[in-house]
Amino acid sequence: MENQVLYINACVREGSRTDRLARRVLEQKVLAKAGGFTELVLAKENLLPLDGATLALREELISKGQFDHDMFRFARQFAEAEVIVIGAPFWDLSFPALLKTYLEQIYIVGLVTRFDETGRQMGLCKAKKLYYVTTAGGPYTRTYSYDYVRELVGAFGIAETELVYAENLDIVGNDPDAILDAVVLPD
Repeated sequence: MENQVLYINACVREGSRTDRLARRVLEQKVLAKAGGFTELVLAKENLLPLDGATLALREELISKGQFDHDMFRFARQFAEAEVIVIGAPFWDLSFPALLKTYLEQIYIVGLVTRFDETGRQMGLCKAKKLYYVTTAGGPYTRTYSYDYVRELVGAFGIAETELVYAENLDIVGNDPDAILDAVVLPD
């Protein structure tokens, strides 16, 4: 991976407010230290949910330790990143299905996680930090979005996560630009 910062862009709308906030996190918190980043725009990838045939191939390749297969390119990219920023709008009390499909693609035992001899999960990712960035038209609930991702990447060995969000952007009378501009970024 050329840059050690990975921006996973799960925003599908032109002019996405979530993307705008994520880019602010990248500019103010990440790029000052890293210089550049690799952007993975999920809407431009041919991400498909796992099915029986795909799972069978995946299991066969994992059992043989053949992690160089193109099927694992997203998992390799994720595992190699040192800082990860996920930009995902808050949809239907969660995040876009495209992000869930991506997360299924990268959850590869042997690349992002492994099990020790006692069955305890051990993370293999290099990232020390992940920022989860989201925006919501109404009140934001983190249970099935940020909390889910935080637990998942914890299994990948990423211990530090930060939630950055703006909410109530579509409430009548609110100024969404002012709300976005007022978001205090984590230290």
